[in-house]
Amino acid sequence: MTQTPKKKTAAIVGSGNIGTDLMFKIMRRSKNVEVKYMIGVDPASDGLARAARLGLTTSAEGVDWLLAQDELPDFVFECTSAKAHEANAPKYEAAGIRAIDLTPAAVGPYLAPVVNLDSLTDVMNVNMITCAGQATTPIVAAVSSIVPVEYAEIVASIASKSAGPGTRANVDEFTETTAKALEAVGGAKRGKAIIIINPVEPPMMMRNTIYCSIPAEAAEPGDTQDRIRAAIEEAAARIRDYVPGYELRVAPQFDAAREDWGGNGRVGIWVQVAGAADYLPEYAGNLDIITAAATRTADLLAQRMDERSAELAAAGTQSN
Repeated sequence: MTQTPKKKTAAIVGSGNIGTDLMFKIMRRSKNVEVKYMIGVDPASDGLARAARLGLTTSAEGVDWLLAQDELPDFVFECTSAKAHEANAPKYEAAGIRAIDLTPAAVGPYLAPVVNLDSLTDVMNVNMITCAGQATTPIVAAVSSIVPVEYAEIVASIASKSAGPGTRANVDEFTETTAKALEAVGGAKRGKAIIIINPVEPPMMMRNTIYCSIPAEAAEPGDTQDRIRAAIEEAAARIRDYVPGYELRVAPQFDAAREDWGGNGRVGIWVQVAGAADYLPEYAGNLDIITAAATRTADLLAQRMDERSAELAAAGTQSN
């Protein structure tokens, strides 16, 4: 009789909003991963208190405390800052722990689960880009799967109340990492990212404007335009599988070629992301999408690990 594989264990490093929301997402939605540790540096943090009440092992003594434990986790989720992950990443690697990085540090390769997870299953440190990267990179990748994208530009607008100290401290890293991911994962030859932190009341939902420069003929009505539209809609549907509040606000809009665009046409896509309110408010879709993407990534990586173990076990049985 085949046994159900035991869930992989995880530690969340960073007990702020992102780490706490991630904890609830994994608990409620993950089939293959369970959170064992919540690590922070502030003994009074709400995240550590909630984690302790839920039965997790918690500590405010940081990463070194985690790495000193007899039972290390299979995964660690970095929910701190870019600089912190740059310092922590070598420690995780030395301990043999797979790192899923939710900061813009980009120590490991960029990963959007609907685009390139299958090519990164053996990588020990993956980067979840940014919230805007998770919302927009798959769309750019969808367009570039049909036609060349000379230039992709995204503008992410988020509620001020959903931008915590980590987001505000990493704005430069945010724009740089997102722009690079539009190229490395999205397939654009050149990318640009802009973030707007909007103080409007009541707080707004996360909104993303995406423009892709495409060949002139692709911007004209016809088969290619239909294929681009279908690819965009398919990408949005795949993201909605783990981010239910992800939606295209209007159908993709095509603009005819212009000389000041280098003779290219353009397609515009407008996306809104509402959060699932696992811990954070519904308007914090920017935080929700990156924790949801990290949860999906860990779930799929854990599944691949179990499949690999089963294959090796079967091969060993056959050789005997």
